[in-house]
Amino acid sequence: MDSLLTDLPAAFWAVPYAAARYPGSQAVAELPGLAPGANCQLFAYAVLAHYGLHVPEFRSSELWEDTAATVRVTAPRPLDLLLFNGTDDAYGAHVGICAGEDRVLHLCAEAGRPAVWSGADFAARERYRVLVGVKRVTAPT
Repeated sequence: MDSLLTDLPAAFWAVPYAAARYPGSQAVAELPGLAPGANCQLFAYAVLAHYGLHVPEFRSSELWEDTAATVRVTAPRPLDLLLFNGTDDAYGAHVGICAGEDRVLHLCAEAGRPAVWSGADFAARERYRVLVGVKRVTAPT
């Protein structure tokens, strides 16, 4: 899906990073949408929803353990979720979306806005150096 990045509406590229705005948070309940900001999970799930895929309001460790809406895979393909952390623990892991060709679309505090990094970009950062694994959404919205 080479068009994943080019077909994403401009509003997605303007989303600011906001740690307190995660799936299921009070901040999101009070002010829905991405315009006020998002954490990595909220952003990733919104991108997937744009492409017709739904993930429940999982935090990273819940996503990793889930077997109803997602499955673990070894080789990522576009729209798969990638979990990164400083260790192989899914708790507190950073979530991005495979955009193909060693590209990961994600939102993090360091970049402040959505960014596309390579696997090497993640590996070069202590907090993201380990690819915990890859999850594929099993059913459309």
